[in-house]
Amino acid sequence: MAAMSESPVISGTPAAGQLPAGRYRINVEQSTVTFTTRHLFGLAPVRGTVALRDGTITLVRPVTGSAVHARAAASTFRSGSRPRDAAVLSPRLLDVQAYPSLTFTSTDLVLESPWTPGREPGPWLLRGELEVRGVTRLVEARITVLPGAGASAGGQRDATLRASARLSVDRYDFGLTAYRGLAARWLTIDVSIVAELVQPDRLPPGTAA
Repeated sequence: MAAMSESPVISGTPAAGQLPAGRYRINVEQSTVTFTTRHLFGLAPVRGTVALRDGTITLVRPVTGSAVHARAAASTFRSGSRPRDAAVLSPRLLDVQAYPSLTFTSTDLVLESPWTPGREPGPWLLRGELEVRGVTRLVEARITVLPGAGASAGGQRDATLRASARLSVDRYDFGLTAYRGLAARWLTIDVSIVAELVQPDRLPPGTAA
């Protein structure tokens, strides 16, 4: 869940190959959300996935004003163990019948360390509100931007944003304290995003969308 670009975008100066400003729609079929934690009181790893439902990224200049909103379908949680999945989907944890979506809405996009001329900026930190089972908490993800805009067969720019994010989530913060032996308190979440430009921003650099 991420929207950022190279240093010329931060300064508001157009540069060859930079992604155009505008609204991007997350391609849910090409994007993934995975998690890792431990179970049996820390003795074995647990890995799983959840599918994105929808999402948008609004990329503006300066890039720090960009925004992300995404939802995952709670009912798609899978860990490779039917008993574990049933427990997680049940009212004692995610309660997917009452709360079908896991929602992230960004609040800030900042550089972890000051940018220096002549060097690639980063890493980026994307901060926002994560809502799980009706409880909202602030989280922070470290962002890696992958090459996005490329030349298509017709010579046009392929305005595709590709990024990955990693964050740690304390499930107890969301009131998910049941089944302590089933999964550890902390989860590491990795998100891989592919998003396509659907509404270009015609405003000049430095102007908010």
